[in-house]
Amino acid sequence: MLMTTANPPHQDTSSHASAAERLGIVTAERPIDRDFVARALGVLDRDRRRCPETPLLALHLPATPSIDLYMKDESAHPTGSLKHRLARSLFTSGVVAGVIREGRPLVEASSGSTAVSEAYFARLLDLPFHAVMPASTAPAKIRAIAAQGGQCHLVAPHRLYDEARDLADALGGVYLDQFTNAAPATDWRCDNIGSAILTQMAGEPHVVPDWIVVGAGTGGTAATIGRHCRHRGLPTRLCVADVEHSAFFAGYRDGDPAARCTQPSRIEGVGRPRVEPSFLPGTIDRMMKLPDAVSIAGMRIASELLGRPVGPSTGTNFVATAMLALEMTAAERVGSVATLICDHGARYADCHHDRRWLAQQGLAESVDAAEMSLRHMFLKDAE
Repeated sequence: MLMTTANPPHQDTSSHASAAERLGIVTAERPIDRDFVARALGVLDRDRRRCPETPLLALHLPATPSIDLYMKDESAHPTGSLKHRLARSLFTSGVVAGVIREGRPLVEASSGSTAVSEAYFARLLDLPFHAVMPASTAPAKIRAIAAQGGQCHLVAPHRLYDEARDLADALGGVYLDQFTNAAPATDWRCDNIGSAILTQMAGEPHVVPDWIVVGAGTGGTAATIGRHCRHRGLPTRLCVADVEHSAFFAGYRDGDPAARCTQPSRIEGVGRPRVEPSFLPGTIDRMMKLPDAVSIAGMRIASELLGRPVGPSTGTNFVATAMLALEMTAAERVGSVATLICDHGARYADCHHDRRWLAQQGLAESVDAAEMSLRHMFLKDAE
């Protein structure tokens, strides 16, 4: 029997190298810390296993009795928002790609919630974390990042991307870049927020929702849900809600990926000054653009219906969802619509839930007027 070994005792490896050199073959290697990769993936997987699926809450609107409304409560994550999923996906993707390495500083550009979640995972992996955020970021988010050991760098909104990239370069770190990597880092085929919503609706009267509504932040959540529903051949349509100061709606409506907005969004977590790379318009069936006053008024009503405060991006989602339910009711249809509770309203006690802040923004009276109109439309309250 002929036996071979990985390194035959009489093999002259130097002659192989010389032969390769004569043929012009060159090689290069990079060291891989497989121990860190294994440890990091273990930590991330344990977090996933510890986190039960977030609740799917049913909501009733007097104006739409034939339409079942659902809100998936993403504020139940350990870091309090929808972005917990994204952060874990970004970290998992970065570790397996060899980008996130032991001791290497991590930098993110964020309006706050993603950075809170990333600071949490950076702490679990014992990695330095730096969040570059607009100076207007809610104070509670800044405190939450610091509590996880992260450092906050507050900058002018138009400098967000450049400052994050420059800081990563200066630190010899990695710019996580959620706006580019949200869509590719997330598995849209299975084990995602879209599949979770559909699984939780399996026992409901209208199993397959007519619409799923999400806001546009990075565009990654919309891209995940839209691709997942189409991959499964479902009739569910995707509506993406945008806000006053944002480029997404114009980019979608006009088919213009170069669309820009010069003012920063006042609804944290929704709206960007440019059409982000993770925003995939081909996955979206409809977009709806809401004035900021309407989003904040929706936040108030949703908070009342749920019995606890929610953030302004949830208000955006709630209003768009209710408008679709009204449209279905007017067409004498029955069915269901699902959306997301993005985060808890406690993060916005100093801003969107504070009347003094609203007055400083010139929004106090318009929010009151919008709330009165929405109550009449959705709750049948007298104007």
